[in-house]
Amino acid sequence: MLGLMQDWPLLMHKVVDHAAIQHPGREIISRSVEGPFHRTNYHEVRHRALRVAQRLERDGIRLGDRVATLAWNTWRHVEAWYGITGIGAIYHTVNPRLFPDQIAWILNHAASRVLMLDLTFIPLIQQLAPKLEHIERFIILTDGAHLPETGLRNAVAYEDWLAEADGDFAWMSFDEKTAAGLCYTSGTTGDPKGVLYSHRSNILHALAANQVDCLGLGVADRVMPVVPMFHANGWSLPISAPMAGATLILPGAKLDGASVHEIITAAGVNFSAAVPTVWMMLLQHMEATGTRIDTLKRVVIGGSACPAAITKTYQEKYGVRVIHAWGMTEMSPVGTTYQRKPEILGLDPEAALALQAKQGCPPFTVEMKITDDAGKDLPWSGEVFGRLKVRGPAITRNYFRREDEAVLDADGFFDTGDVATIDTNGFMEVTDRSKDVIKSGGEWISSIALENAAVGYPGVAEAAVVAMHDPKWDERPLMILVMKPGAAAPDLAAMNAFLADKVAKWWLPDDLVVVDEIPHTATGKILKTKLREAFKDHRPKG
Repeated sequence: MLGLMQDWPLLMHKVVDHAAIQHPGREIISRSVEGPFHRTNYHEVRHRALRVAQRLERDGIRLGDRVATLAWNTWRHVEAWYGITGIGAIYHTVNPRLFPDQIAWILNHAASRVLMLDLTFIPLIQQLAPKLEHIERFIILTDGAHLPETGLRNAVAYEDWLAEADGDFAWMSFDEKTAAGLCYTSGTTGDPKGVLYSHRSNILHALAANQVDCLGLGVADRVMPVVPMFHANGWSLPISAPMAGATLILPGAKLDGASVHEIITAAGVNFSAAVPTVWMMLLQHMEATGTRIDTLKRVVIGGSACPAAITKTYQEKYGVRVIHAWGMTEMSPVGTTYQRKPEILGLDPEAALALQAKQGCPPFTVEMKITDDAGKDLPWSGEVFGRLKVRGPAITRNYFRREDEAVLDADGFFDTGDVATIDTNGFMEVTDRSKDVIKSGGEWISSIALENAAVGYPGVAEAAVVAMHDPKWDERPLMILVMKPGAAAPDLAAMNAFLADKVAKWWLPDDLVVVDEIPHTATGKILKTKLREAFKDHRPKG
C-alpha cells in the first residue's frame, strides 16, 4: 500500500519560487566583475531566471543539454543556474583554475553546447575556442557597454541576450531524478571525473545542509559563500540560502583578504564559508590593519584540514564560531560538520579545540563507515584508521560517461579515498588521503596531523609532509615548510621539540626543508604528487 500524499517533485525551481513568494524583497548583494556592488532580490532573480530559461529554450537548448558556466559568484551566475535547470538542462560549472588543456577536455567531454563566462575569462577562452568542439554560442556575463570585441563565435552580452525574453514563461515539468548539475573533480592523476547531480539530490542535500547542527541557515542570516560556485555546487549555499530565505552576499572575483574584509563589513555578513587559505588571508589583513569583523558570527571552513591555530584565533580574538566541515564533489558536497553534541560540552578548552579540528559528524542523509583494505568494518574507537566509505541520496553512484565503471562496494558505499578514524561519539577525523598516508614499519602516520600541528609554530605560513624512503622503516616523514615574510625558519630539532607534546614520538619527522612555495591543486589543496616527485631522492643529512 502506498501513502496518499501529493506528488510534489523536488525540482530546483521550487527553491527560487519559494524564495520569491515568501521573501521577495530579501536582497542578493554582489560585487560585480565590472567593479561596483550590485543589489537585487529574490523576486527579481526569479523573474530573470525565467527569462534565462525562455531564452535558452529559444536557442534550442533542451532537456539534458549541458550549459557550461565559467564564472564567479554573482547574481547573474545564480539566476543562470535556476534558468538552466528550469527547462531540464544541466548547469556545467567549470573551474578556471585548472590547466587550460584540462578545461578544454572537460568542456568537450561534457559536450556542453553553450558557455556562459565572465569578462575575466575571455582571454582564456579565446585561446581555447578552436579546441572546443561543441560550443555553439558564447554568452558573456555583462552588458553591451562592457562587452569587448572577442572574436568568439556567436558571442553576445548576457544582458542583450536576456533582453530578447520577457519572462512570460512557465517552468518545465520532468522527473525529480532528472540531471541538474555537472561538476568535474580536479584529481591530481588521470582525467577529471564528472559528477552528475540530480534535482532530487540537490534539494535533499540543501535540506540536510540547513539542519541546525549542519550549516543551519535561517531567514535572519546574511550568507556569503566565498567558496566559488564552480567548486562542488558552491557547498550548496546558492540553493540552501534561498531555501531558507537568507540574504545572499556574493563576493565576485576579488577574494583577497582586504576585499573579503570590505564586503563582510559593507554587507553585514554574519555567516560565510571558504577554504582555510581565505581565512588565513583575512587574518593576515586584520593583523596588518588592526581591523575587525564584528558582524561575522559563524564561518564554515572546509576543502582541506583547518589548523587549530586559525580556529582558536577566530573564536577567541574575533568571537567567530568556526564550523569545521568535510565533503567531496561526489557528495554534493557536504559530508560532515562539527556538532556541539551534549556528550562533549564538558570538555576543557584545549580538548574542545582538538575535537573541533576533526571533520565532525554527518547530517541525516549521510551514512559512513571505515573498513580495512579487505572491506571489513572497523570499530569506532577514535584510534583505528580505516578507509572512509559513505552512502546517501546525494552521493554519486557512477561518474558521468563512465557508467560501466563500478565505484560502490557490495553494500552501496562509495570509497572516498580518505583514511579516517571515527570515535565513540561519531566524530570523524580524516588522517590522510589513502595515497598520502605514510607507512612506517607497518604503522600509519597521518601527514595531515603533522601539517596542522606544524602550522602552529611561530612564523610558519604553510606546512606539507610527504614520505621519504627509509631502509629500515620503509617510509619516514619529511616536513616541508613555507615561512611568513621575515620569519626565521626552525631547524629539525626545534620543530620536533615543538611537536613533541602534539603527536606520537614515532611520528616526528626525520628531516625538514624550507621552500619558497608549496604547489597546490586548482582547488587549493597541497599537490603532493609534485612534492613526492621533487623530493623522491631526498635523504636526511647525516
